[in-house]
Amino acid sequence: MAYLYLKALHIIFVVTWFAGLFYIVRLFIYHTEAQELPHQERLALSNQFKIMQKRLWYGITWPSAFLVLIFGGSLLKDWMPLTDHPWLMVKLCFVLGLYLYHILCGRIYKNLQKDKFTLTAQKLRMWNEVATIFLVAIVFLVTLKSVIDMVWGLVGLVVFTLVLIIAIKLYRKKRLSKS
Repeated sequence: MAYLYLKALHIIFVVTWFAGLFYIVRLFIYHTEAQELPHQERLALSNQFKIMQKRLWYGITWPSAFLVLIFGGSLLKDWMPLTDHPWLMVKLCFVLGLYLYHILCGRIYKNLQKDKFTLTAQKLRMWNEVATIFLVAIVFLVTLKSVIDMVWGLVGLVVFTLVLIIAIKLYRKKRLSKS
């Protein structure tokens, strides 16, 4: 019974972590785009985006990432030895990649707090889709739990990634044509 409560808490914090990751990068995009505005607007919006980013990063995203690690880690004992569950080993690799993504988002956050804009809004839009790729991969692995289905899921992930890249480029082209 404790397993189900831990699993439920794990899922809840996975959802809040992903929500934080998706929204923080959107804030990065808006913050970056605000730099093209006149000085007074740029200053006001930049200050507001910095506050929003700080509250989201330290109030939701980091605590959720930590609790995912705690509750997810507590579930692993029921899946030992890991070598009996190849899908789980692959999932854990994706989770490790997601934590790396989280850390890299933290670097972007710190740069923006210092008014260092190293990425364009377009590059940040692409960056935002990386979390989507991790989400799709992890959900398919957890749901299918099969090596053969996992391979098909990964093939689907590659196709999904290509569709996302094309969609982002088409959206940019449409936005630029309206300007």
